[in-house]
Amino acid sequence: MVVAKQSYEDSRRKRVEENKKRMEALNLPLLSQALKTSSSPKPSPTKQAKPRVVQKQLVVVRRSTRFANKPAPIYKEVAVDRVAIPRRIFGRQRSLTNLVLASPEAIAEADEKADKLVSGLPPSYPILTKSMQPSHVAGGFWLGLPVDFCKLNLPSRDDVMTLIDEDGDEYPTIYLARKRGLSGGWKGFAVAHHLVHGDAVVYQLIGRTTFKVYIIRVNGSEEGNNGAN
Repeated sequence: MVVAKQSYEDSRRKRVEENKKRMEALNLPLLSQALKTSSSPKPSPTKQAKPRVVQKQLVVVRRSTRFANKPAPIYKEVAVDRVAIPRRIFGRQRSLTNLVLASPEAIAEADEKADKLVSGLPPSYPILTKSMQPSHVAGGFWLGLPVDFCKLNLPSRDDVMTLIDEDGDEYPTIYLARKRGLSGGWKGFAVAHHLVHGDAVVYQLIGRTTFKVYIIRVNGSEEGNNGAN
């Protein structure tokens, strides 16, 4: 029994010695020690991402063949009674107390003249007719435009819209795409052309951001009509 146990111990020591020689032959002890004493690896420097360059290119938007040979639509706003929502007004505003309101009959007459003017314009350009309201010619000077007209014809982002009157004078205005209307610059146009409540204004979209503007005076004056062809 003792001999068998001693034989086992001798065999085990012999295997340990053989394994130690194999490890030394492969330099495993040195590698193990190097791994224990080595410091943690340094993180690799972060690569700086190159700025993305977006190229813009103008493309021609083709119209559907169903509408290619049809005249451009004509838009006309119709006055609708609605409940006025009070809002806070900041800053100094032009007073509305001295604003003279036109009669419904005078407004209808101006609108009728505007319709006749539109019928003589080239049908290839989108046309919008608006009867001037108090907010268009006084107060905040905000010119809202019809939603359908904006979606079909005007830029999808804020842009500069140029208004050209009958004399060929140009007036830059700011078009706010989300609010769908003309803001900055519209006051200058309205004041320069002495627009009043009830005037019928015809906007002919002759370019992507250009309106040719015709004015029909509510008081029956022919001023502003001499530019129509």
